[in-house]
This record gives sequence, C-alpha cells and structure tokens, in this order.
Amino acid sequence: MKPSRSVMFRMLVGLILGVSSWCPWAADSRQWTSLEKDGIHDQENPALQVMQPPADALRLLPPDSAGNQVNWVKALRDGYIKPRTNLYETTEVRVLDSNILMKRTAELPYVLFPHRAHTEWLDCSNCHEKLFRSKTGSTPMNMFAILQGEYCGQCHGAVAFPLTECTRCHSVPRNSAGASQPVSK
Repeated sequence: MKPSRSVMFRMLVGLILGVSSWCPWAADSRQWTSLEKDGIHDQENPALQVMQPPADALRLLPPDSAGNQVNWVKALRDGYIKPRTNLYETTEVRVLDSNILMKRTAELPYVLFPHRAHTEWLDCSNCHEKLFRSKTGSTPMNMFAILQGEYCGQCHGAVAFPLTECTRCHSVPRNSAGASQPVSK
C-alpha cells in the first residue's frame, strides 16, 4: 500500500520542517502481537508462515490509541488505503454525509452515529436492512446486544475500533448544543 502523492508530499514537508505530526518514519511505539502468539490463528496451518506480520502491514498507517492501533478513517481519507467500494459494477455506492443522534443511552452521553465514516467504505446494504432498519429509531438496539456482537458489535470489537472506547460513540454530552440535533427514538 502506497500513500497518495499528496500524503507523501505532506510527510516530506513535515520531515523537512520538523513538524511533529505523524509520519511513518518517525519513532513508532505501537506494538502488535505476532500471528503465532495472538491466540486467533491456527498454529498448525502452514499458510501462517507466509502471512504478513501485523507490524509490517500496519505500521505505515496513521496511529490510533485503541484496537489494532490504526486510525482507519484517517487512512482512508488521506489516501493510505483505497478499499474496494463494491463487488459488482452495478452497485451504486452512496456516501451519506449525515449524522444520527441517539438519545436512548440511559445516563451516558448521547451517541452520534456518523454515516459518512461508515459509507465511505461500506455499501448501505451491508447494514440495512439486516442489522439496522432504515427508518431512524426503529431498531431496538442496546449495549448488551452490541457487546454480544449484534448491531454495531458486528464490526466494532472485530475489525473496527473496540467497544471499550466508549467515548468514541457516546460523544455528545446531554446538556450540550449538539444534544439538540435530530433525535432517533
């Protein structure tokens, strides 16, 4: 995976000017568990020896503080990765730039769901109507189900940032201006 020219240019300028923003050649304290020790991969599988180690695959991508330590949205938006938008040429990909504010969060801050960060690499049909109904507020989800791998838990905790990062979703204080956005019931 090679970053776009604009990303490479910004990294080069950052190195020349001594800007402290992240670049792949700077010291990187992130550590990944090897495939042999991660408890996920079958140690008897001969293909394990030809798989790319996580550190080799992930170290050039923008850092994050949780999960697999990669900020995937930044990696996508800055051109480090270019995931396939669809499997079939006939699939129409729509990037939906809207947010949904979810207020049924007990005493926790409200959840702000960003469609854009999700639809930049997932087709709407990945989630609708299987995991979520299209009508805002009509899916009766709760944290117990999410922690059991349903709804958001299909990806978060598996391939997206983990569910232990509560404030990534529960990000709108109940008494803030953002709390007056459209409500999902």
